[in-house]
Amino acid sequence: MTFKRVLASVFFVILATLAVPALAQRGPIAAPTSAPATTQELGAPAAAPTADVDTSGLAQLGAGGGNFSIVESFLRADIVVKSVMVMLLLASLWSWAIIINKGIALSGLKRKAAKFEKIFWSGQSLDELYQQFAARNDHPMAAMFVAALREWRRAFEAGTPRENQIAGIKERIDKAMSVTILRETDGIERQLGFLATVGAVAPFIGLFGTVWGIMNSFTAIAARHDTTLAVVAPGIAEALFATAMGLFAAVPAVIFYNRFINEIGRYANRLDAFADEFSAILSRQLEEKVR
Repeated sequence: MTFKRVLASVFFVILATLAVPALAQRGPIAAPTSAPATTQELGAPAAAPTADVDTSGLAQLGAGGGNFSIVESFLRADIVVKSVMVMLLLASLWSWAIIINKGIALSGLKRKAAKFEKIFWSGQSLDELYQQFAARNDHPMAAMFVAALREWRRAFEAGTPRENQIAGIKERIDKAMSVTILRETDGIERQLGFLATVGAVAPFIGLFGTVWGIMNSFTAIAARHDTTLAVVAPGIAEALFATAMGLFAAVPAVIFYNRFINEIGRYANRLDAFADEFSAILSRQLEEKVR
């Protein structure tokens, strides 16, 4: 699975998730089955106060505040808050694409390394292994083996080396393996910096959207001279939604960044251990050929 396919898959999953309302719309309150007894039947005074009760605020709250879905919260948001949400959504989308792609890649590398070690210790000659993996060194361990053996074979192109050349040959072989390990691990760690950046920056971007939403709420209060819930709630909802988007982008990025760094570190230690063993084998054979 290529990185572009992973990115497209994650995009459609997140888009489908956003289409589902976060909270279901509340249903109407059921009417009572029977009317209460009249005041005359209870012996109370027949007259009742005639003052009207202002229910406009409750009507507005019931009409506009009953459905707080993710899509509607986004559509009601200010242009600045919308920009923050879109930015965080794109960061989360790209982060999940990297996470899935990197997880698949690391799993494949560990599986190929185990297979290579099994073949290496099966008893085949080094020349046979070189012919087998020289054309398809598609993972770090095989690339390191090919680089070391290529340097070892170059030492015999002009004939059997002299005894005073052994130390230089060993050093060149070790350098070839070290450079290969550094190059391969650097390729594995590529794109992990984006996860670290998202994990560090996304909460602050969400906090900016939160502050802006609170400012909108206070601005609405000052403009309408009204502190009812119907005036304050939309801005507060936008603010909290921006905070949630920031955490939604940052938390998985931090978790998987730490996990991948640990796995890559263990894989690099595995490469170093194999390099030490292979270097000892080549040194032993080199000394035997010089004698």
